[in-house]
Amino acid sequence: MSELQISLIAIGFVVVIGVIFFNWMQQRRYRRGAEEAFARKHEDVLLRTDKPVAEDERIEPQLGKEILQEQEIFQELQTEPNAESAKLSEIARPNPESIPVVPAPPTLIEQVPVNDESVVDVIDYIIRIHTEKLIADSNLREVLQRKFDFSKPVRWLGQRNTGEFWEEITTETIGKGGYVNLKGCLQLADRAGPVSEVSLSEFRDMAQNFGAHVNAVADCPDVRATHAHALLLDHFCAEVDIMIGINIISKDTHPFTGAKICVLAESSGFELGADGVFTYRNENTAVLFSLNSHGSSPFLPGNLRTLTTHGITFLLDVPRVANGEKIFDQMMHFAGVFSDALGGIMVDDNRVPLSDSGIGKIKRQLSAIQSMMMARNIPPGGKVALRLFRE
Repeated sequence: MSELQISLIAIGFVVVIGVIFFNWMQQRRYRRGAEEAFARKHEDVLLRTDKPVAEDERIEPQLGKEILQEQEIFQELQTEPNAESAKLSEIARPNPESIPVVPAPPTLIEQVPVNDESVVDVIDYIIRIHTEKLIADSNLREVLQRKFDFSKPVRWLGQRNTGEFWEEITTETIGKGGYVNLKGCLQLADRAGPVSEVSLSEFRDMAQNFGAHVNAVADCPDVRATHAHALLLDHFCAEVDIMIGINIISKDTHPFTGAKICVLAESSGFELGADGVFTYRNENTAVLFSLNSHGSSPFLPGNLRTLTTHGITFLLDVPRVANGEKIFDQMMHFAGVFSDALGGIMVDDNRVPLSDSGIGKIKRQLSAIQSMMMARNIPPGGKVALRLFRE
């Protein structure tokens, strides 16, 4: 072989050896890096037994000491009521049994005409303001403007002269002279719940400031005791706030037509309201019971011809009617008439057909509820009940 060939062979051999060596070095470097990476030991948090917690570890929420103390106080109050129960009103609604019982005033209803209404201490927080000088009714504009600031209905009453009848003070009565005695009345409860202790305090403060402004004395009952009484009143109202419903559904799959229901309702003396509900009223225009559609569409004048429904419901608002059993019988009479005319069947809320025994049970419950109201000096359907159970 020539020298050139020998040189080329030698160069090729050196190149091959260099490539092999380079590959071996690369593999060795990668292997070492992998060993170093996987050689690090990590703690298994599931097997850890020590207490310290890493900075980035999630900590489960726990009750603070203040909340736990409040819960302990609340539990103590459930077994031993005391004045501190009012402080817990913002944490949780107290159990009525844990609220200190505040005796009702000896005379629950003051026998004085007030626009055909009576002031009832048992459902009102009443502040009495009196002075030797005449209080100009123009000074009452500011308090009258704040009648809607306390979440419950507010009324102001006045006496032009001592011994005269009390009259309700409105913006329309201002300008006819002054008053020697005033009463600010904040209702304690309604269907939205009891008045708050904060509202009671704000109403008291407003009345005291007004009394100081007109040089009068404001007699304000204790706020905490009144709030406890409001909670008890609300609990009682919740027990008797019952609506009795009689449902009429189709015997088959054919729906009732709005046109036919409208004819039946109007011929029976029902009136259609703007809310799409038929109401049956007495001679004093007080609602005795109502007629509603099962469907989402109410009985509106514009859709009566095209409306169809698979059921209707007669509703009796128990605390808002006097002589509940008599009114219930009247409602049942109309339910029977509608059921026969529409080809339906009377059922309860569980779609179980009503039997005579079931109807009798409903009447007994209705009678028991209204007896409870009478025992609390809140006659069903009376002016006091209508204020407590506003529609």
